[in-house]
Amino acid sequence: MVGDWPIVDAAQSGDGPFLDYLLKFYDGKKVSAFLGEPSIGGRFFYNESLDGFNFVQVDTTLTKITDQLRSLTAEDQPPSLYMGSTNLDHWLPGISDGNALPFFLPDALVSLWLGNRSTVAPHFDYPANIACCVAGRRQFTLFPPEQVENLYVGPWDLTPAGQPISLVNVRDPDLGQFPRFEMAMAQAQHAELLPGDAIYIPSLWWHQVESLAGVNGLVNYWWSRQPATFGTPMDAFNHALLSIKRLPPSERAAWQKLFDYYVFSEGASDRSYWPSDRQDRTREITDPLARQLRAELSNNLRR
Repeated sequence: MVGDWPIVDAAQSGDGPFLDYLLKFYDGKKVSAFLGEPSIGGRFFYNESLDGFNFVQVDTTLTKITDQLRSLTAEDQPPSLYMGSTNLDHWLPGISDGNALPFFLPDALVSLWLGNRSTVAPHFDYPANIACCVAGRRQFTLFPPEQVENLYVGPWDLTPAGQPISLVNVRDPDLGQFPRFEMAMAQAQHAELLPGDAIYIPSLWWHQVESLAGVNGLVNYWWSRQPATFGTPMDAFNHALLSIKRLPPSERAAWQKLFDYYVFSEGASDRSYWPSDRQDRTREITDPLARQLRAELSNNLRR
Protein backbone atom coordinates (compact mmCIF):
# COMPACT_ATOMS: atom_id res chain seq x y z
CA MET A 1 0.00 0.00 0.00
CA VAL A 2 2.88 2.41 0.70
CA GLY A 3 5.51 0.94 -1.60
CA ASP A 4 5.88 4.26 -3.41
CA TRP A 5 6.91 6.16 -0.27
CA PRO A 6 10.41 7.72 -0.43
CA ILE A 7 11.17 6.28 3.02
CA VAL A 8 10.45 2.76 1.70
CA ASP A 9 12.56 3.43 -1.39
CA ALA A 10 15.44 4.48 0.86
CA ALA A 11 15.09 1.28 2.93
CA GLN A 12 15.18 -0.85 -0.21
CA SER A 13 18.64 0.59 -0.85
CA GLY A 14 19.89 -0.62 2.54
CA ASP A 15 19.87 0.11 6.28
CA GLY A 16 22.27 3.03 5.91
CA PRO A 17 20.22 4.95 3.33
CA PHE A 18 17.07 4.34 5.40
CA LEU A 19 18.61 5.72 8.59
CA ASP A 20 20.16 8.62 6.69
CA TYR A 21 16.74 9.45 5.27
CA LEU A 22 15.25 9.70 8.77
CA LEU A 23 18.04 11.97 9.96
CA LYS A 24 17.38 14.44 7.14
CA PHE A 25 14.20 15.44 8.98
CA TYR A 26 15.42 15.18 12.57
CA ASP A 27 15.70 18.46 14.47
CA GLY A 28 17.55 17.22 17.55
CA LYS A 29 14.72 16.81 20.08
CA LYS A 30 15.31 14.12 22.72
CA VAL A 31 13.51 10.80 22.18
CA SER A 32 12.75 7.89 24.49
CA ALA A 33 14.01 4.36 23.83
CA PHE A 34 14.10 0.92 25.47
CA LEU A 35 17.41 -0.89 25.90
CA GLY A 36 17.73 -4.55 26.88
CA GLU A 37 20.65 -6.92 27.42
CA PRO A 38 21.38 -9.58 24.79
CA SER A 39 19.98 -12.18 27.20
CA ILE A 40 16.37 -10.98 26.73
CA GLY A 41 16.50 -12.02 23.06
CA GLY A 42 14.62 -8.91 22.03
CA ARG A 43 11.58 -9.73 24.18
CA PHE A 44 10.78 -6.55 26.10
CA PHE A 45 8.94 -7.88 29.12
CA TYR A 46 8.71 -8.04 32.90
CA ASN A 47 11.42 -9.25 35.23
CA GLU A 48 10.96 -12.63 36.90
CA SER A 49 9.21 -11.21 39.98
CA LEU A 50 6.76 -9.15 37.90
CA ASP A 51 7.57 -6.01 39.87
CA GLY A 52 9.71 -4.38 37.18
CA PHE A 53 11.01 -4.90 33.67
CA ASN A 54 13.87 -6.64 31.87
CA PHE A 55 14.93 -3.43 30.11
CA VAL A 56 15.73 0.18 30.91
CA GLN A 57 14.19 3.29 29.41
CA VAL A 58 16.59 6.00 28.32
CA ASP A 59 16.31 9.54 26.97
CA THR A 60 18.59 9.95 24.00
CA THR A 61 18.68 11.32 20.47
CA LEU A 62 17.66 9.79 17.19
CA THR A 63 21.21 10.35 15.97
CA LYS A 64 22.59 8.13 18.75
CA ILE A 65 19.93 5.49 18.10
CA THR A 66 20.77 5.31 14.40
CA ASP A 67 24.50 5.13 15.21
CA GLN A 68 23.81 2.24 17.59
CA LEU A 69 21.67 0.41 15.06
CA ARG A 70 24.39 0.65 12.45
CA SER A 71 26.97 -0.84 14.81
CA LEU A 72 24.70 -3.53 16.30
CA THR A 73 23.99 -5.14 12.93
CA ALA A 74 27.52 -6.57 13.00
CA GLU A 75 26.95 -8.43 16.32
CA ASP A 76 25.68 -12.03 16.52
CA GLN A 77 23.83 -11.44 19.82
CA PRO A 78 23.35 -7.69 20.11
CA PRO A 79 21.58 -5.78 22.86
CA SER A 80 17.97 -4.95 22.04
CA LEU A 81 17.21 -1.36 21.07
CA TYR A 82 13.69 -0.12 20.49
CA MET A 83 12.17 3.32 19.98
CA GLY A 84 8.39 3.13 20.00
CA SER A 85 5.44 5.44 19.35
CA THR A 86 7.42 8.56 18.44
CA ASN A 87 5.18 11.26 16.98
CA LEU A 88 6.30 11.62 13.40
CA ASP A 89 5.44 15.25 12.77
CA HIS A 90 6.85 16.43 16.11
CA TRP A 91 10.23 14.69 15.90
CA LEU A 92 10.64 14.52 12.10
CA PRO A 93 8.82 17.60 10.79
CA GLY A 94 8.19 17.51 7.07
CA ILE A 95 8.64 13.79 6.58
CA SER A 96 4.89 13.22 6.20
CA ASP A 97 4.75 15.45 3.11
CA GLY A 98 6.19 12.74 0.90
CA ASN A 99 5.10 9.75 2.98
CA ALA A 100 1.33 9.83 3.42
CA LEU A 101 -1.50 7.33 3.11
CA PRO A 102 -3.46 7.41 -0.16
CA PHE A 103 -6.64 8.27 1.78
CA PHE A 104 -7.69 10.57 4.61
CA LEU A 105 -7.96 9.53 8.26
CA PRO A 106 -9.56 12.07 10.63
CA ASP A 107 -7.30 13.38 13.43
CA ALA A 108 -4.86 10.48 13.04
CA LEU A 109 -1.87 10.20 15.38
CA VAL A 110 1.10 9.20 13.20
CA SER A 111 4.06 7.53 14.90
CA LEU A 112 7.44 6.03 14.04
CA TRP A 113 8.72 2.76 15.53
CA LEU A 114 12.40 1.93 15.07
CA GLY A 115 14.81 -0.70 16.35
CA ASN A 116 16.57 -3.99 15.83
CA ARG A 117 15.13 -7.47 16.48
CA SER A 118 12.46 -7.28 19.16
CA THR A 119 9.15 -8.69 20.37
CA VAL A 120 6.30 -6.66 21.82
CA ALA A 121 3.89 -8.93 23.72
CA PRO A 122 0.18 -9.14 22.81
CA HIS A 123 -1.63 -5.94 23.79
CA PHE A 124 -4.56 -3.91 22.52
CA ASP A 125 -5.09 -0.29 21.55
CA TYR A 126 -8.37 1.60 21.72
CA PRO A 127 -7.92 3.48 18.45
CA ALA A 128 -8.07 1.61 15.18
CA ASN A 129 -4.63 1.16 13.67
CA ILE A 130 -3.05 1.06 10.23
CA ALA A 131 0.58 -0.06 10.56
CA CYS A 132 2.93 0.37 7.60
CA CYS A 133 6.22 -1.49 7.42
CA VAL A 134 8.83 0.86 5.96
CA ALA A 135 12.05 -1.09 6.67
CA GLY A 136 12.97 -4.63 7.69
CA ARG A 137 10.27 -7.23 8.40
CA ARG A 138 7.40 -7.37 10.90
CA GLN A 139 5.45 -10.40 12.05
CA PHE A 140 2.00 -9.70 13.51
CA THR A 141 0.02 -12.22 15.53
CA LEU A 142 -3.53 -11.05 16.22
CA PHE A 143 -6.22 -12.29 18.59
CA PRO A 144 -9.91 -11.27 18.56
CA PRO A 145 -11.11 -9.25 21.59
CA GLU A 146 -13.17 -12.18 22.92
CA GLN A 147 -9.93 -14.11 23.54
CA VAL A 148 -8.98 -11.83 26.45
CA GLU A 149 -9.76 -14.52 29.05
CA ASN A 150 -7.37 -16.93 27.29
CA LEU A 151 -4.45 -14.50 27.03
CA TYR A 152 -3.54 -14.32 30.75
CA VAL A 153 -3.25 -10.55 30.92
CA GLY A 154 -0.75 -9.01 33.34
CA PRO A 155 -1.11 -5.96 35.59
CA TRP A 156 -2.91 -2.90 34.31
CA ASP A 157 -1.07 -0.58 36.70
CA LEU A 158 2.45 -1.75 35.82
CA THR A 159 2.90 -2.06 32.07
CA PRO A 160 5.97 -1.96 29.82
CA ALA A 161 4.59 0.78 27.57
CA GLY A 162 1.20 1.91 28.87
CA GLN A 163 -1.03 -0.98 27.79
CA PRO A 164 -1.64 -4.28 29.65
CA ILE A 165 0.08 -7.23 27.97
CA SER A 166 -0.32 -10.99 27.81
CA LEU A 167 2.10 -12.86 30.06
CA VAL A 168 2.36 -15.75 27.59
CA ASN A 169 5.44 -16.16 25.43
CA VAL A 170 3.66 -16.64 22.11
CA ARG A 171 6.75 -18.12 20.45
CA ASP A 172 7.20 -20.73 23.19
CA PRO A 173 4.01 -20.90 25.30
CA ASP A 174 4.06 -22.76 28.61
CA LEU A 175 0.70 -24.52 28.33
CA GLY A 176 1.18 -26.04 31.76
CA GLN A 177 1.10 -22.57 33.29
CA PHE A 178 -1.25 -21.04 30.70
CA PRO A 179 -3.47 -23.91 29.48
CA ARG A 180 -6.26 -21.75 28.00
CA PHE A 181 -3.80 -20.03 25.67
CA GLU A 182 -4.16 -23.00 23.34
CA MET A 183 -7.71 -21.80 22.62
CA ALA A 184 -6.43 -18.30 21.88
CA MET A 185 -3.85 -19.64 19.43
CA ALA A 186 -6.58 -21.56 17.60
CA GLN A 187 -8.21 -18.18 16.85
CA ALA A 188 -4.97 -16.30 16.06
CA GLN A 189 -4.28 -14.68 12.72
CA HIS A 190 -0.78 -14.08 11.37
CA ALA A 191 0.72 -11.65 8.88
CA GLU A 192 4.28 -10.90 7.86
CA LEU A 193 4.92 -7.43 6.47
CA LEU A 194 7.73 -6.42 4.13
CA PRO A 195 8.62 -2.80 3.29
CA GLY A 196 5.62 -1.17 1.63
CA ASP A 197 3.08 -3.54 3.22
CA ALA A 198 0.40 -2.36 5.65
CA ILE A 199 -1.99 -4.04 8.07
CA TYR A 200 -5.28 -2.84 9.53
CA ILE A 201 -5.77 -3.71 13.21
CA PRO A 202 -9.29 -3.09 14.49
CA SER A 203 -9.84 -1.40 17.83
CA LEU A 204 -9.26 -3.69 20.85
CA TRP A 205 -7.76 -6.55 18.84
CA TRP A 206 -4.82 -7.99 20.75
CA HIS A 207 -1.63 -8.08 18.70
CA GLN A 208 1.95 -9.20 19.16
CA VAL A 209 4.54 -7.46 16.99
CA GLU A 210 7.90 -9.02 16.16
CA SER A 211 10.67 -7.12 14.37
CA LEU A 212 12.68 -9.66 12.42
CA ALA A 213 15.59 -7.76 10.85
CA GLY A 214 18.69 -5.99 12.12
CA VAL A 215 17.04 -2.64 11.36
CA ASN A 216 13.26 -2.29 11.34
CA GLY A 217 11.03 0.71 10.80
CA LEU A 218 7.27 1.10 10.99
CA VAL A 219 4.90 4.05 10.66
CA ASN A 220 1.46 3.66 12.16
CA TYR A 221 -1.77 5.64 12.20
CA TRP A 222 -4.10 5.57 15.19
CA TRP A 223 -7.52 7.11 14.77
CA SER A 224 -11.06 6.85 16.06
CA ARG A 225 -14.36 7.32 14.30
CA GLN A 226 -15.78 8.63 17.58
CA PRO A 227 -15.86 12.44 17.93
CA ALA A 228 -13.70 13.67 20.80
CA THR A 229 -16.75 15.23 22.46
CA PHE A 230 -18.10 11.75 23.10
CA GLY A 231 -15.13 10.77 25.26
CA THR A 232 -13.30 7.45 25.22
CA PRO A 233 -14.61 4.01 26.16
CA MET A 234 -11.58 3.61 28.47
CA ASP A 235 -12.95 6.39 30.67
CA ALA A 236 -16.23 4.48 30.92
CA PHE A 237 -14.31 1.27 31.66
CA ASN A 238 -12.38 2.89 34.51
CA HIS A 239 -15.57 4.42 35.91
CA ALA A 240 -17.26 1.01 35.76
CA LEU A 241 -14.38 -0.52 37.73
CA LEU A 242 -14.87 2.23 40.30
CA SER A 243 -18.64 2.23 40.60
CA ILE A 244 -19.86 -1.23 39.57
CA LYS A 245 -17.20 -3.87 40.17
CA ARG A 246 -17.63 -3.95 43.97
CA LEU A 247 -21.41 -4.01 44.00
CA PRO A 248 -23.15 -7.16 45.32
CA PRO A 249 -23.43 -9.87 42.65
CA SER A 250 -27.18 -9.40 42.21
CA GLU A 251 -26.74 -5.67 41.57
CA ARG A 252 -23.87 -6.26 39.14
CA ALA A 253 -26.06 -8.72 37.25
CA ALA A 254 -28.86 -6.15 37.10
CA TRP A 255 -26.50 -3.47 35.77
CA GLN A 256 -25.16 -5.94 33.21
CA LYS A 257 -28.71 -6.41 31.88
CA LEU A 258 -29.21 -2.65 31.75
CA PHE A 259 -25.93 -2.12 29.89
CA ASP A 260 -26.73 -4.96 27.48
CA TYR A 261 -30.12 -3.44 26.68
CA TYR A 262 -29.24 0.24 26.44
CA VAL A 263 -25.61 0.19 25.33
CA PHE A 264 -24.72 -3.07 23.61
CA SER A 265 -27.93 -3.98 21.77
CA GLU A 266 -30.26 -2.21 19.39
CA GLY A 267 -33.36 -3.20 21.35
CA ALA A 268 -33.64 0.10 23.18
CA SER A 269 -33.85 2.03 19.90
CA ASP A 270 -37.44 0.87 19.39
CA ARG A 271 -39.71 3.78 20.30
CA SER A 272 -42.83 2.58 18.51
CA TYR A 273 -44.67 2.29 21.83
CA TRP A 274 -43.96 5.94 22.79
CA PRO A 275 -46.78 8.46 22.17
CA SER A 276 -44.25 10.87 20.59
CA ASP A 277 -40.84 10.61 18.99
CA ARG A 278 -39.02 12.78 21.49
CA GLN A 279 -35.25 12.94 21.93
CA ASP A 280 -33.83 10.82 24.75
CA ARG A 281 -30.32 10.05 25.99
CA THR A 282 -30.85 6.33 25.46
CA ARG A 283 -31.50 6.82 21.76
CA GLU A 284 -29.31 8.90 19.44
CA ILE A 285 -26.41 10.74 21.07
CA THR A 286 -26.15 14.08 19.29
CA ASP A 287 -23.30 16.53 19.82
CA PRO A 288 -25.37 18.81 22.15
CA LEU A 289 -26.50 15.78 24.17
CA ALA A 290 -22.90 14.53 24.36
CA ARG A 291 -21.84 17.89 25.81
CA GLN A 292 -24.71 17.74 28.32
CA LEU A 293 -23.72 14.23 29.43
CA ARG A 294 -20.06 15.29 29.78
CA ALA A 295 -21.13 18.21 31.99
CA GLU A 296 -23.27 15.93 34.17
CA LEU A 297 -20.44 13.42 34.56
CA SER A 298 -17.94 16.15 35.36
CA ASN A 299 -20.21 17.66 38.00
CA ASN A 300 -20.95 14.28 39.58
CA LEU A 301 -17.28 13.30 39.76
CA ARG A 302 -16.49 16.49 41.69
CA ARG A 303 -18.74 15.49 44.58
